[in-house]
Amino acid sequence: MLSARLMPGQYLIIDRLVDPRSPVSFITENIFLFVVAFASGAMLLWPIVTRRGANGLDTLAATRMINDTDAVVLDVRAPGEFEAGHLPGARNIPLAELGKRAGELPAGRPVIVCCNSGASSARGVGELRKAGRDQVFNLDGGLNAWRQAGLPVVR
Repeated sequence: MLSARLMPGQYLIIDRLVDPRSPVSFITENIFLFVVAFASGAMLLWPIVTRRGANGLDTLAATRMINDTDAVVLDVRAPGEFEAGHLPGARNIPLAELGKRAGELPAGRPVIVCCNSGASSARGVGELRKAGRDQVFNLDGGLNAWRQAGLPVVR
């Protein structure tokens, strides 16, 4: 209860009444806004979380690694996709066969794994790590990013 003594000519202006349940009612009345804020934050963090274990390289870093360290480029797409266009000097071992054929890659050289978008090649990086390779990198964005950067593609 609010009580006040006012002198003649004074007025009491109450802007709003404060409900002691206001924080809880604010959240329940605006739950949709909280869900949207949480979902948008999660979408912003997703690329950081998924890239953490894959040792990703952008096209510039991949080009430098190929030129400076004579890295092996491994394309894990299907043979038909590989023949339609691939990075210069790339070798093709489909992802399904990579566990069995990992020994075909030269030892002691870094390996850059690529596919169309970078998703399958991230799995390929994991397969090569299981096979004992330590210098394995994923081409972020895959062949799509390579083409978008204006770099050469061989057919």
